[in-house]
Amino acid sequence: MHRAVLACLGLLTLVSSATAETRPPNVIYMMADELGYYEVSYMGNPNIRTPNLDRMAAAGIRFNNLFAGSSVCAPTRCSFLTGKHSGHTSVRVNGGGTPLRADEETIASMLKRKGYATGGFGKWGCGGRDSTGVPERHGFDVFLGYYDQVHAHSYYPPYILRNSEEVPLAGNRGLSDGQTYSHYVIFDGALDFVRQHKDDPFFCYLPVTPPHGAFDIPDSDPAWALYQDKAWPEPARRYAAMVTMIDRQLGELLALLKELGLAEQTLIMFSGDNGGADYFSSPEFPRGIHGANKHPQTGVEYRGRKGNLYEGGLRIPFVAYWPGKIAPGQVSDHLCYFPDILPTIAEVTGSSPPADIDGISILPTLVGEEPAGHPQKQHEYLYWEIGGWTAIRQGDWRAVQPKTGGPWELYDLSTDPSESKDLAAQHPDVLTKLKELASAAHEPAVEGTFTTTERHERDRRAKYGKHDDPNIEATPSGVRKKRPVGQAAYSLPTEGELANKDWKIARVSSENIGNQKFAPNAIDGDPLTVWHTRFSGAEPEKHPHELVIDLGASHRLQGLRYLARQDDGWNGTIRDIEIAVSDDPDEFGEPVAKTSLSKTREPQEIAFEPTRGRYVRIRALSEVNDGPWASAAEIGLMGE
Repeated sequence: MHRAVLACLGLLTLVSSATAETRPPNVIYMMADELGYYEVSYMGNPNIRTPNLDRMAAAGIRFNNLFAGSSVCAPTRCSFLTGKHSGHTSVRVNGGGTPLRADEETIASMLKRKGYATGGFGKWGCGGRDSTGVPERHGFDVFLGYYDQVHAHSYYPPYILRNSEEVPLAGNRGLSDGQTYSHYVIFDGALDFVRQHKDDPFFCYLPVTPPHGAFDIPDSDPAWALYQDKAWPEPARRYAAMVTMIDRQLGELLALLKELGLAEQTLIMFSGDNGGADYFSSPEFPRGIHGANKHPQTGVEYRGRKGNLYEGGLRIPFVAYWPGKIAPGQVSDHLCYFPDILPTIAEVTGSSPPADIDGISILPTLVGEEPAGHPQKQHEYLYWEIGGWTAIRQGDWRAVQPKTGGPWELYDLSTDPSESKDLAAQHPDVLTKLKELASAAHEPAVEGTFTTTERHERDRRAKYGKHDDPNIEATPSGVRKKRPVGQAAYSLPTEGELANKDWKIARVSSENIGNQKFAPNAIDGDPLTVWHTRFSGAEPEKHPHELVIDLGASHRLQGLRYLARQDDGWNGTIRDIEIAVSDDPDEFGEPVAKTSLSKTREPQEIAFEPTRGRYVRIRALSEVNDGPWASAAEIGLMGE
């Protein structure tokens, strides 16, 4: 009986006694895109200033082990909004506009039923226009910003969106060219929302785009003055300024709550959205100038980065602040992740969470078990999947499968936080248990749908200022004239080429099997298939990359033709190339040709002095975007 009374009193205290009013508390969640775990100054970062976050952490609680829902933008937002881990979510790819299903509950739709005003401001990522996933169909009274992630890659697009309608931005021409900085407009919209609903309970969700994407910040912004003379590359300086800009705006938001008398009846949380990207790496700073995943004092590193499922791909900064409810100066090691936010907000507001969530409320950790009225529950395990990767954590044990069907790795984080010693062979019983749990955690993704993609494609073109031309399609690497689906822009000419029916791959230094990009794709005669070096494992292998082709018999050769990938990307497209010919697949003499290729999708031809041999070695020495990969849609050989 005594415990039941305590539980009742605790919930009443949290829900209704923040003021004399009986309205439930407000909730604000601010999520910075790609902000790394160690990139905030309260974690000891010597480069980037975040004084408001530092004060918020000192006056509230920060978590050392609250992880993202996924390692990339759209899937992690879906996990956050729905309270599900990525084995159950509808959005598990990062294309930009993949929709939530129409029937999926979110934090906003849950709170809407409770009578909350609900507003979102920033990058949505869970459904493009005219899909089942738009925010206004998932509980938001208003959402101002970007729906599609390609659209969000410009801070100067011609327009942003408000409830699926276009909001023009004066003087903007796309990419980094314009007069109206979109983030200012979006953040001002959030402040207006708080002012408008000061007398109502509200949920304000700010998945802001900075510091991700183009590292753009107006030179007039006060944050730029703090970094413009630093001895770093300009993008690294602008990235730091963007983080400090967001910190300043967080301070403005806190000041507004105080001005409106809402500080003590508002739970405010701040986090990153996925693991840091290790931006601006160099020989001196291999984990990036700002050290997103490297402890600034001890040098201990978290393995991986944005895009993979080692710890570095999922670790995010997280701080919560609620004057009078959260005791100041707390640091928690409680193990939790994005699916836990929805049930936490449900408990704080007295709402009913959906039945199909994977999260567990962390309210007892935030405010204490006695005020919450119950002990903190623990997860049996945490689970993630993305792009062929799977990861599961149970206590200090962590298992990772870097590619579908590949071997699993096992790490004991209590002694090896950097995941450097694979213990799979030493502890097969532990690994077997974790693999069984991971298998049970996965179910096939069921995505939402579009009624039409016309406006969605218009939004993607707006990144480049090309939104008015329906014959232009937007890709992650640029815009181009549309072509029929399944049709390559170019193919290799056949004149003077050897027939490839007897060819096979004798040896390849790297191939990305997990994404179906096999070495034989380079000689299969189909320009829509691609050989790509490995990028879905722990670390991408670096140049040089080799592909050795067995022609089946000795031929007199006099040239090679190269066709770059014909899809939406340039990753792996070869720049510097070296060609050698031999009758022995393991012994090659001096190259017959060494040259640089252009960044084009058209076929390129490399002539060399006639040379006889059965085996041809193509060695990729660099990539057009200075990445570590190599790729080819087709390789052809001229000769007889």
